[in-house]
Parts: sequence; structure tokens; C-alpha cells
Amino acid sequence: MLFGFISFIVIMVGLYTYAYLSPKLDLKTSGSLYLYDNNNELIYQGSRNNEWANIEDISDYLINATIAVEDKNFYKHNGFDYLRIIKAMYLNIKNGAIVQGASTISQQYIKNLYLDFDQTWERKIEEAFLTLELEVHYEKDEILEGYLNTINYGQGNMGIVNASSYYFNKKPSELTLEEAIMLAGISKNPGAYNPVSDYDACINRAKIVAQAMLNNEYIDEETYNSLFQEKIKIYGQNKTNNLQMIMYYQDAVLDELSNIPEIPESLIDAGGLKIYTTLDMDIQTNMEENILANKVDDEIQVASIIVDPNTGAIKALTGGMNYATSEYNRAIDSKRQVGSTMKPFLYYAALENNMTMSSTFSSEPTTFNLSNGKTYSPSNADDLYADKEITMAAALALSDNIYAVKTNLFLGVDTMIEVAHRTGITAELNEVASLPLGTSEINLIDFATGYTTFATGGYKKDLYFIERIEDLEGNILYEHEEKNTLVLNPNYTYILNEMMNTTSNDAFVDYTTPTALTIASKFTNKYAIKTGSTNTDFWIVGYNKDALVMTWMGYDDNKYINSKVRTNSKKAWADIIEYVLKDVDTSWYETPKNVVAIPLDAVTGKTTNDSKKAALYYYVKGSEPGVSKEQYVNKEEIKN
Repeated sequence: MLFGFISFIVIMVGLYTYAYLSPKLDLKTSGSLYLYDNNNELIYQGSRNNEWANIEDISDYLINATIAVEDKNFYKHNGFDYLRIIKAMYLNIKNGAIVQGASTISQQYIKNLYLDFDQTWERKIEEAFLTLELEVHYEKDEILEGYLNTINYGQGNMGIVNASSYYFNKKPSELTLEEAIMLAGISKNPGAYNPVSDYDACINRAKIVAQAMLNNEYIDEETYNSLFQEKIKIYGQNKTNNLQMIMYYQDAVLDELSNIPEIPESLIDAGGLKIYTTLDMDIQTNMEENILANKVDDEIQVASIIVDPNTGAIKALTGGMNYATSEYNRAIDSKRQVGSTMKPFLYYAALENNMTMSSTFSSEPTTFNLSNGKTYSPSNADDLYADKEITMAAALALSDNIYAVKTNLFLGVDTMIEVAHRTGITAELNEVASLPLGTSEINLIDFATGYTTFATGGYKKDLYFIERIEDLEGNILYEHEEKNTLVLNPNYTYILNEMMNTTSNDAFVDYTTPTALTIASKFTNKYAIKTGSTNTDFWIVGYNKDALVMTWMGYDDNKYINSKVRTNSKKAWADIIEYVLKDVDTSWYETPKNVVAIPLDAVTGKTTNDSKKAALYYYVKGSEPGVSKEQYVNKEEIKN
């Protein structure tokens, strides 16, 4: 024990000496980060606001409340409260869960100066060293001053100057005791405990802060008992960027920032960066409103992305229902099975390999004998089958699984994978018969990259969040450069897009209904659409040349989804994409000169005199069936 104690002292002396010899941190610029939307409006500040309140200009009430609830030994320790750490470890081990933390104000301040809150050992060690540097180079009042000027107080307010002004229309020095206690409680959960989002939750948290002040003798019992007897007037109002999901977008921006070679980590750490993003706040707001309006329960989660196919710019994104309750970003960090939304990659491969929209396979219960000696017996949704030959167009419209597996095995399982990777999907895809049914897991942004290639007519683009980066003097450090690479045949891509429009065409109603028919009445534009469903996941993606919207819904614990999840997800998708294009003079893709259209029976691909059962089938010239013009029904009567 003596040896261990002496070793600990030696190590700590060495660490503090190392910290003392390290360069002094610049507290007022370190890690400062400014994010702007596509209208150059400030939407986020990473560490501080230019309006900086000196410690002597901050209410003693706020200082005392903050110390009482966050770090009662702040003025006694040297960056780490070792007794508190030991106590927290004991309680966490005893309860078998994290029930108490032990971060000091100094540690939390260091976190505020950084771009993320990763819980890796590497990050924790880095934070520990920086905390030591902070403590040896600065007085306690300077540290506390910096901390109070960099706290996230909710509603987009970074720092005490913004928070005091927004919530109470006051300077930090003018705060009353009750106002100061309310502000001190917000940082625990800025989205949930600020008085604009939830006044009652804010007061309940404030009472915990007041109890801490009483316990630490900052107020007496009489004062404690007199608090919050009447409702406190809140000056602040909801702002346009008061969104539950906006932080998921910001996380994605910071993730992209960390991967831009022109902006090294040392420059990010130095701070003072102005980042101009592709975010359309109006579209982001509408996306969130529609998703929340169609939320089936409190456990359901979502990931959604809106892309401009013309540029690859990501106009809106969410990685969950509410960042305040779950910071896990399902848009950038999660992979899920994609279900039948994988089928368009198969059918494009089929078109490239001499199949056409009217190529047929029989839709019936089938057991496949695989090359490995095993058998595979897929089924259609609800065990519904045509029990006859159907076309590729019908198979896509009705999401027939038997047709898809037959096509995959006919082409060779590697053919579809090659197409998917060519479009920009980087996920590892398994060479199995069930691949077109979406049994491989893919990340949302990765998947959207592949679909954007269809939306562009065959050009692969890099999806991106950041338009340019400047320093505080306006010098441009980075600008996005658009890259267009033609990777698909425009003729086949056009045919595929027309074929994906069949999912909302009632001419294809047969043994089941087209998968997007229930939302077709909402459309004022023409879209290529595909849905995909597993027991635990529901996807819908659709686009035209001016907008692509992809949405996933499901549960983090992989609980089975029900029909309401599917129904509501489709409703949200339809309302979102219609809103995105409400002011856009959009039109469908121009038919390539080498593509012709023939009206045929929607499901069988045979000639028909019934215009209600007919649909336009598209072919590269020379591949169309030999049908005389006299056998055509009037093209103008065909719903396209």
C-alpha cells in the first residue's frame, strides 16, 4: 500500500509537471465553431458566443447554484474530485448501472471545447491531460468563467449571456435567485429542462438544484421553502430552429468535418471555424413535423435524409426522434436490413443483362436448390402469389419476392452486388439468394448514395453537408467540389425510374396492390418509389430529378413493427417530398432518344384493349416485343 501510494504521488507529480510545461490553452477561441445553413443563418456554435461575460459580471446566485449542483468541491480540487470518483464507482458497481457521474466543472469545460463526446478511452485520456493543463495554467475563476460562457442552455443558446437574454431578457448580473437556479439546472439535459420546451420539467430540475444549494449552505431553509411559489415569467419564445432533430444534422456535419483532409485535426482543435452547410431549415422543420405527426409510439425511432440529386447536397437529416433523449445517430452510425428497397439494384442489373420490363417469371411458392446443397423457400408478403407469369414491372410494383430471387439466381448473385457498388454503396453485401430481399445491412447515407445515382440518371455523386469552411477573418479554407461520374447506362436508368413509378399505379392491382398506391392521392409530382420491409424495419425511398427522400423506421431493440408503422411512414414520406417540391418547377426525366414506350397489360405484359389494365412499358430500341401498332390501345388513355 505504501509503494502504491508513493507511486501514485510520483505519477501525479509527473503528470502535473507535464501539463505545466505544455502550451497554454486559449480559452476564448479553443474549439469555437460556427455552423450556418444554406441561407447563411447561424444555427449552431460549438463552444462559445462572441459575447463573453466576465466572472464579475455574472450573478453570484448562478455561480453558487452551478457549483452546488455540478461540482461542490470545485475550489478545493485540482481538476479531479478523487473522493467523488471513488463514491461514484462504488454506487455504480453496487447498482450494476451508471447512476452517478463524477465529472468536475473543469472536465466538463474541456468537453465543451471539443467537437464530440465520444466515450472512448482515447478521448477520456485526452480529456484528462487537457484538464490538467487547464488547472495548472488558469485560476479557478477563469475556468468557471469559461465554463459558464460555453454551456449549452437549450433552445440554441450557448453561454450565459445568450441564455439570460433569451429566457429572462436580462444580463447575467441581473438574474434573480430563482432564475439563476433554473438556468443552473438546464445543462443536465438542455432539450428537456429548459423552460420553453417544458416549464414543469425545468422547475422540477430547479428544485433539485435548490436542494443542493441548501445542502451546501448557499441558501438557508427559509429561502429554500419560499422558492417557486409562483410561476416565473419566461421571456423567450420558440425559435424556428427549436427542433428535436437538428442536432443529428449537426453531428453529421462534424463527422464530415473530421474527414476533410484540408482541415486537419489540429486546425479543428485550434477553433475559429465558420462552416457553411447545405441545411435547408425550412425543409428540416417540415421533415421533423411530419415525422412527429406520424409517430406511432414513444419507442419508435427514425432515420431520414433529403438530398438534392442535382448536386448531392443533403438538405435535411435526422438520426432519431429526439436528440435530447437519445444522441445515437441512426443516420450515420447505424446499419439496418433494407428489405425490398434493394430490388431496384437487381432490376437495373437485369436490364443491363438483356432482360426487359416485360421479361416474365412465374410467381408461385418455390423451393430453390442452391449450389451449396441447401434449399431456400422464400415467400411473398402475406403468402399472396399470382400463380402465373408476371413481368418485371409488375414484380417491382407488387414487390414479388419469388420473381426477385429467380432473377438474382438467373443473373448470378454477384451481378447485383457489382451494380450496387458501382452506384456508390460501400457496404459489404452477401452473395446469397436472398440479397434482393434486403438481408444485408446498409447505412442510411450509404444507401442514399446508391439511390441518388438512379435519381441523377446514372451519375454517381458524393453526398455532402459542407459547402465551404472559412476562418474568422473570412479566408476560405475549403470548398466542396462537385464530382459527377457516369457509372450507369442512362437508357436503362430511365427505364428503371419509369418502372419504379409503377408502385403507385393502380393499373398494376392484381393478386396484391402496388406498394405505394395508398399514398398516390397525395402526389402532385411523378416519383420513382420503392418500399422495403422486414419484421423489424420499414424503409421508403422515392425521388425525381429534383429531390430524393429516404426514411427508415423501426425500434432500437429490434421489436417487430406493425402495419401502422408502415402506413404512417409512407404518409410522412409523401407529405415531406411534396413539401420539398412545393415551390420547385419540377418535371419528370426526359425520355432518351433510344428509348420507346409500348402500352401493354400491366401485369402480364401482353397486348390489351383495356386501357384501365394497361401501362406503358419502356424499351431500348430493338429490344421491344414485335407488336404491330394496330394492336396498341391509345397511349393517351394509359395512366403513366
